[in-house]
Amino acid sequence: MRLLGFMAMKTLIAFYSRRGENYVSGDIKVLKKGNTECVAEMIKEQLADADVFQIETVQTYSDSYMTCIEEAKAELHAGERPVLKADCDPSAYDTIILGYPNWWGHVPMCVLTWLEAHDFAGKTIIPFCTHEGSGMGSTEKDIRTACLLANLKPGTAIHGTNAPRAQKSVEAIVALAK
Repeated sequence: MRLLGFMAMKTLIAFYSRRGENYVSGDIKVLKKGNTECVAEMIKEQLADADVFQIETVQTYSDSYMTCIEEAKAELHAGERPVLKADCDPSAYDTIILGYPNWWGHVPMCVLTWLEAHDFAGKTIIPFCTHEGSGMGSTEKDIRTACLLANLKPGTAIHGTNAPRAQKSVEAIVALAK
């Protein structure tokens, strides 16, 4: 935790991640831990005082990767906001490090469910996404639209294949949070 004057600055690491079947370097592989979760854990290691909130949906996506991406695409096109299992009120935090996979060039709709449920005015949001070739896509625009009055820092795109070895990217994210 850092101090600004006498006020402690609090950081939240909020993320959505997919375990199980994932597209990795051109193949479907089963991951015990999702790529975004791996990166979030690495950030937590460097920011020991940060809190962590995993965004999870009530209705789970298909175990099949190919079916899951079709479900995600249908949610995106319908503008759905999936119901979340739990919530975390970001009002006690100054900085939110927000992690998610890039799905169809956008943040997963469940991430928008969480963002739109809260007021991020005056908060700093540091986004990072994992992807298999599409980088940040339109995800920063999605966040900006949902959090108009937040201080949105430039996002960091991490190739999913490299997530377990993304130390340099993690260091850059952590530097933005300090």
